[in-house]
Amino acid sequence: MSSYDGRHAELYDLFYEAKDYESEARFVHDCLDRFAEGPSRRVVDLACGTGRHALELERLGHEVVGVDHSSSMIDVARRRATSTGAAARFHLGDLARLDVPGAPFDAATCLFDSIGYVGSNEALSRTFAGIHATVRPGGLLVFEFWHGAAMLRDFDPVRVRRWETPAGEVLRISETELDCERQLAHVRYRVNEHRRDGTFASFEETQTNRYFLVQEMALWLTSADFQPLAWLDGFSLDGRVTEKTWHVVAVARRGTREA
Repeated sequence: MSSYDGRHAELYDLFYEAKDYESEARFVHDCLDRFAEGPSRRVVDLACGTGRHALELERLGHEVVGVDHSSSMIDVARRRATSTGAAARFHLGDLARLDVPGAPFDAATCLFDSIGYVGSNEALSRTFAGIHATVRPGGLLVFEFWHGAAMLRDFDPVRVRRWETPAGEVLRISETELDCERQLAHVRYRVNEHRRDGTFASFEETQTNRYFLVQEMALWLTSADFQPLAWLDGFSLDGRVTEKTWHVVAVARRGTREA
């Protein structure tokens, strides 16, 4: 599993300030309304990050528990929940070794391509088995993954982003290398902070994320006793997956097979 540790977790919401968490949570809520069999109130948000999807889902009436492998991200999520008076609870946990307090849930989410952090086949098999045990029979799984077709066509080897902050400027350089045999993208982040008081700080971290094709993911789901219900081009209930789709959102229903 990859990590957002320390300062990287603190800067995470700056890096993704343009991400529309509210609309994405509304989309998940609409998916639950459309496909649910029975209640869909209790939701576990896997790889919850700093908790922004979880808190938006709570505002839409769901009871939410968030799980993430990074203690630094969980700390940010808990602080956000406390500052907003939210009831969502956040726990440290590994996708490949799930043991979530309060299980089983009516639904599970795993957004922002986080399923891809589980890189190996062995770990992915454990992950889907763990999700199966965490969701009730007939419950839903809504998750997002990097689409291999778009990744292989259009990935950027180098990207540079800058953000102005009250303290100065943050510069992030992302360098991506593909391991096509294992369907992995290794992304090396170099982050430099240039402060107005003349001080400077920097850190590096490498993230590894797996990309998938739709029928490959369908096989993973059915093998784990999930029925695929929809493959969507991002957060659109009418979006059709094409070779230009970067982020596939999948909706699946858990079967009744015992663990």
